[in-house]
Amino acid sequence: MPTSYFSPATFRFLRALDRNNSREWFHEHKDDYERHVREPFLALITDLKAPLEKISPHYRADPRKNGGSLFRIHRDTRFSNDKQPYKPWQGSRFFHERRHEIPAPSFYVHIQPGDCFAGGGMWHPESDALKRIRDFLADNPAAWKRATQSKVFREHLTFWGESLSRPPRGFDPTHELIEDIKRKDFAVGEGFDEALACSTELLPWIVTTFKRTAPLVDYLCAAQELEF
Repeated sequence: MPTSYFSPATFRFLRALDRNNSREWFHEHKDDYERHVREPFLALITDLKAPLEKISPHYRADPRKNGGSLFRIHRDTRFSNDKQPYKPWQGSRFFHERRHEIPAPSFYVHIQPGDCFAGGGMWHPESDALKRIRDFLADNPAAWKRATQSKVFREHLTFWGESLSRPPRGFDPTHELIEDIKRKDFAVGEGFDEALACSTELLPWIVTTFKRTAPLVDYLCAAQELEF
């Protein structure tokens, strides 16, 4: 049976958290967080396990409350000027089985008032992983173009993140993929509205978006010598 996960109450809670971002307020409204945000998100993660395995047997949808796919709602404020204790959004990352050994791309779902999206890739890869991607792009342009220049990819997915203003050192500035080689992030996605988030169409829409993102994730896995 088609399932809906989130509701208008999900977005009401996140908007209220954004306005009242304190430990006292959150403690008073923790039951609302569990009922309207965490529990439905964990149910969505559970229901993504089977379709994600069909996309790639090496990726995991882990519905544990802690340590799984779901991000903590608590912010890490140790190295941030922003000391607000909570994120006014909820996200989940679907990891490669070898993520603890090798920097790996992931799939992602984000729920936030006015900014819901799903997609995948690598966000702010560290220098060694970034160098491997750039080297792989320089040596394998045809596979990159197949992964990212299809009609479906271009119609639905947008690259996010930053790029260098100049070609990185050691790369041919006339290379046909130099604009991609200049990227500092290799993440793509598509946004969706609250109506879709609260509907029974959310799960199939995310699965379709992950399928559209999969060629990019596959390519990034190859760049890191990971199975897809």
